[in-house]
Amino acid sequence: MAGESRGNIAFFATYRPPVPLDIFSSPVPPSSSRDEVHLTDGVSYNYDCRPIPASALKALLRRPKLAADGGATEADVDAGRVSGLVFVSERDGGLETLRIALRFDKDNKTKVFSLADVFGSGDFSGTRLEDSGCFGGGYKVGSRTVDHSLIYVSTKEPVKDRRSPWTVVYKTNLRTGKTERLTPKGAYDLSPAVSPSGKKVAVASFRAEGWQGEIENLKTDIFVMNVEKPPLGRKLLVKDGGWPSWGSENFVFFHRGSDKTLPSGMIETSWAVFRLDVATGETVRVTPEGLDAFTPAAISETKVAVATIRQKSKFSDVRVEAQYRHIEIFDVAAGGAQAQQITQKTRPKGDHYNPFVLDGGARVGYHRVRSDLLKPGDDVPRNFHKLESPLKDVGLFRVSGVFPTISKDGSKLAFVDNEFKAVWVADAQGLRIVYETKGPDSIFSTMWNQNPDKDVLYVCMGPSFNAGKPLEICAIPNVSSGARQRRLLTKGKFNNAFPSSSPDGTRFVFRSTRDHAKSERKHKNLYIMEDQEVGEYGEGGKVTRLTDGEWTDTHCQWSPSGDWIVFSSTRDKPPTAAPLDHGLDPGYFAVFMASDPAVVIRVVGSGDDLSGHVNHPVFSPNGRSIAVTSDLAAVSADPISLPLFLHSVRPYGDIFAVDIDDILRLGDDAEKLKKIKDLRRKFHRITHSRYEYSTPEWTMFATDDPNAQWNVLVKKDAAYTPACPYAYPDGGESWHMTGHLCIPKRCC
Repeated sequence: MAGESRGNIAFFATYRPPVPLDIFSSPVPPSSSRDEVHLTDGVSYNYDCRPIPASALKALLRRPKLAADGGATEADVDAGRVSGLVFVSERDGGLETLRIALRFDKDNKTKVFSLADVFGSGDFSGTRLEDSGCFGGGYKVGSRTVDHSLIYVSTKEPVKDRRSPWTVVYKTNLRTGKTERLTPKGAYDLSPAVSPSGKKVAVASFRAEGWQGEIENLKTDIFVMNVEKPPLGRKLLVKDGGWPSWGSENFVFFHRGSDKTLPSGMIETSWAVFRLDVATGETVRVTPEGLDAFTPAAISETKVAVATIRQKSKFSDVRVEAQYRHIEIFDVAAGGAQAQQITQKTRPKGDHYNPFVLDGGARVGYHRVRSDLLKPGDDVPRNFHKLESPLKDVGLFRVSGVFPTISKDGSKLAFVDNEFKAVWVADAQGLRIVYETKGPDSIFSTMWNQNPDKDVLYVCMGPSFNAGKPLEICAIPNVSSGARQRRLLTKGKFNNAFPSSSPDGTRFVFRSTRDHAKSERKHKNLYIMEDQEVGEYGEGGKVTRLTDGEWTDTHCQWSPSGDWIVFSSTRDKPPTAAPLDHGLDPGYFAVFMASDPAVVIRVVGSGDDLSGHVNHPVFSPNGRSIAVTSDLAAVSADPISLPLFLHSVRPYGDIFAVDIDDILRLGDDAEKLKKIKDLRRKFHRITHSRYEYSTPEWTMFATDDPNAQWNVLVKKDAAYTPACPYAYPDGGESWHMTGHLCIPKRCC
């Protein structure tokens, strides 16, 4: 337990399908699902694949590890007996890192190696994300052949600036193993693609003003640079474009989004694939109007494989084939109107992502969820995963349920299923439902009373994510008894949520619209329920107001010492700022601490202008640190390449921690405390992910602590099953867009 002396942070992952993603290919054209070939060893989640050119693969086979354990020779490559793939896998402590795979044609077997296996751990260790592997070099300069290099994205270098991406493109020499940075200092790149000659690499680069909070449609430009001596000759190719793919040295395909603001204020994005003539600068649209197309993979100067969605859908839709994401091939020479369908022929009721080209265009690859592993009517098992943590004294694990909460004595873990209909508890009695609803209301925001003797779990019930609708706080008493009862604690038809009890368990703090119910914006402030037993009912039913203002105070938690309440707030949002951030939520969320109504301290904000999101703060068990979910590191992958959920508001980003010793040292000196407005407080990035990691919980108990009865779920990767079916009889996917169930919007 010494390795987790400050306990464990648990969190929930949005956008991550509950059924593993894996990599497949189909011939062009396919005739049925039997034509589809599985390309990996099936271990963990695997995605974002590209083939390894034969000359680069032969260079890799000279590396000591592959020469000793690869089981292949350069002659095997020349004879077509072995081929290579590079892809992202989550098999290393949950990290999303690159793998080199050798695929043997004779028996369709695959051997998979980490980059640390191939090149050593010097440049390939620690908490990080890696993506978009491709290969450059291998061309002649006079009599010299330039070494092959692996080119890829990594977030391994810390960035101090807030709300800045960490995504940098590197290259690692296949002969020497030396790694160098291709992205210039101060720039941040995504989606590298190497030209057929191996001489140039195109990237989607964040603009000089940086990431501005865009959710689906990243504002990137495409630059090209030399694989050798990259700072020389880096130049702009395309303004407003992403995901480049070379059709030849002279033609680059890319995708571009076009935003439209709807009457509701929401933003709808339409997507198309274009082709740039590098010599003339002419850009032509490849895919027709009336469908969304993205993530191109060029086959030739005129032909390109893309992912399409032919008909937009709402979350309430039971999707038809046209509303799934499919792989199709378009030909500029044919006018682009007619497409060659690929995955519609193999798995019409399934989403397919990020195509790549094999065998010169004879086959097209992609990744999808492994719904073929499910039998009709099966439920999807939900697993808890222990992840690699960058903090030696803090453990990390991912819960496949929403709003995880752990009792103060570490004996019970509770969460809500992804349908927001059932509350699950894991303790010495096992894993089970302790409360569920069959009606239209949702359940969310689970939180244990801090006094474990009370055995009380708080939940919120009502319509989801609508500040104008009533939302009530309830208690589930005697949870361990399994009685499945609830006790209503709030009244008045206000929007009440996020209860957190005092350390002795007698009171709780919560947020409510009760003093702003008639306002257009339905502002929310914090309140104290003075008697957690009766709530607003009975003689002791008193509510005390803690904060007051026309803003949103939310996501509140009482400190272990009882001296402070931490919460997220928009109170410093400039009056000139737009009411909604990108048409979605108010934005400008920062984290504050309050000891009484007169002492409120800003702990950490996101952008320098306080734009952005720092949400769901929770205290460490010793009260000296706070974990949050935030966009402090912007985004780490092109969002349109990921599983999408139409009802999810935005990526929070990752889990971060900040230390607050400077605040605690001031004790109760109110005047000094009021002067603290430290936007530059150092933050620690805990997770590096393309997914949205949200709703953290910090427990004092380590995963190997015998008092933490829930730890068996982490150790054994134990599973629970949600309440609804997931598979169609024909092997398709019944979940929306991506293989996931209901995922929460930003809960304010």
